[in-house]
Parts: sequence; structure tokens; C-alpha cells
Amino acid sequence: MAVRRDDFELIRQIHTVLVLHFIEGRKQSEIAETLNLSTSKVNRLITQGRSLGMVKIAIESPYQGLVDLENALIQSSGLGSAIVAPTVSGNPDTTLQQVGRAAANHLLETIRDGDVIAITGGKAVSAVAEHLEPERGFDVTVVPLTGGVQGKFYTDVNHLATRIAERLGGKAMLLHAPLFAESREQRDMLMQMGSIKEVFDLARSAAVALVGVGSITAPGSSYYDLHPAPNPGREHLVKSGVAAEFLAHLVKRDGTLADYPLNSRLVALDPSELCTCPRVIGVAAGAEKVEPIEAVLNGRRLNSLIVDEQTATAVLKKIGSSQHVA
Repeated sequence: MAVRRDDFELIRQIHTVLVLHFIEGRKQSEIAETLNLSTSKVNRLITQGRSLGMVKIAIESPYQGLVDLENALIQSSGLGSAIVAPTVSGNPDTTLQQVGRAAANHLLETIRDGDVIAITGGKAVSAVAEHLEPERGFDVTVVPLTGGVQGKFYTDVNHLATRIAERLGGKAMLLHAPLFAESREQRDMLMQMGSIKEVFDLARSAAVALVGVGSITAPGSSYYDLHPAPNPGREHLVKSGVAAEFLAHLVKRDGTLADYPLNSRLVALDPSELCTCPRVIGVAAGAEKVEPIEAVLNGRRLNSLIVDEQTATAVLKKIGSSQHVA
């Protein structure tokens, strides 16, 4: 039944109900008892108030600055979503944990029973694993996107896949292969081995990919934990246009793969094979990740990005200056 705007008594009654419900937070049954109305009448008055445009909902966050950064990242980069966590000044480890916690919550909101989750190694993915606290178990399968490097918990992608599967209540399929083969021929042979091919085929069908974004400039970057000796000189890589590591592949500033010999020896999915994955979630934190993030965004390799505030601000400046030059 339409409401006439000159029906003062009805409008007044609707207003009273709306104030009690939306401002004072009272249940419809309580309002009905207070005003001596039926619950169905109260429900109808609320519906009529909505149709008249009397309900205006405004939601404000105490972290509105972070929300603004998220929106700016989405608008400037083509991302489907972005999450910005607070930066803990002077404490990069705590900042990484903040980002890991945010990414863990995002992952829990994203996955569904039956999903395959493909992951890389890295400190950021490890931080996500440590902060997964689901309210229920998920029937998911977690698989590596790359071979592994023994020695550190965050470079052992099988360890991380097992950890994430345990936290989620799912199962892991492990990849028993090194990250680097001794030759391209050996790499091709390994990729066709039954047990390895099975895992990579699952990774290609993943509904969600959780990936780190690696730096090649910082001395402590994970890439040098992965790289077989002798390590390449950072200055040489930078001069050749390399800006990032993604799925253990070296990537140039424009987002394309670098012409680097070890790329052809990687026992890993090619980054282009993630193009069919519906949700590729990148996780990174720290000033050394600004240029790598820009490179990966230039290559349109992510759907979602979880990052800290200072890094997000710096990435936006880089993107803005690049667009200005272009």
C-alpha cells in the first residue's frame, strides 16, 4: 500500500519506529510491545520508511585513511580488491604480521569448500599461515606453485602448504622437487613426472592463489635464499631492468618476464598460467617491496593485493609518476 506524503500521522508513526529500530537498536518485537502494535505492522512500517527514502545509512571507519588507500589502489591499478593494514613504524616484522593477519582473514572470506588453493613460499605467505583461525573446517586442497628449497621454514613451500591445510582443516598435496633444476632438459623432465605433473595440474585449476611478491634489491630478500650459488649481482639485475620476483621468476619493471637463464630452469608454474585463476591474492609488506609490487601490477598478475599503509602510499606514488610520464 502506497504511503501519501501528506499523511502526517502515518509518517510520524513510521519515523518513531525507525528511530527506535535503527537509532536505539531495539528489536521489532520490543517496538511492537512499546507502541502496542503487531510485529507485522512494525515490519511493514520499516519497509514503508525505506521506500520513502527515510532511512539513510552512513558507515564510517576509524581507519578511513586505509579505506581511501584501498580504493585508490583499485582505481589506479585495475585490482578487483585491495586491503591495507596499518604500518607499525620502526618494526617491519610486526608490520608483516599485521599484513599476514589481514590476508588470512581475506583468504577465509574468499575460499569455499571444494576449492584448490595454490601457494608460493615466502615470509608473507608464512605470516598468512600463522594467522589463519577459521571458525570451521574447510574441505580444501592446498598445493605448491613451485618446487621447494630446504633450509628455512618460509622457503619450504611444502611445509607452508601442509601448515595452511592443517589450519583450514583440509589436505595438502606436496611437490617433491627442487625449485631449480640443473638444466632446462632436467626441468622439462621433472615437470612431466607423474606425481609432479599431478600437483601442477591441480595448481593450474586452483580457485585461489596466495602468492608473495619478492624483492631482488634488498640483501635480506627471500630471492637470495632461493637462488643457487653463486648469487647474481643485484646491480646487474637492476641495470638489466629486473624489478621483482614472482613465482620465483624474475620480472621486469613493465611486468614481463626477464630474459634470465635461471627462469628456464625453474620447477614452477609460469606466471602466465595464473591468468585463468579467478582469485590471485598478492601479499607483501615493506619499502623494498614497492618496485616489485609496481612491476607485478604492471603485468596485471594480481586480482587482490594485501599490503601495509606506508608501502601502499609509496606504490600509489610510483604508479602516479609512471602514468604522468606515460
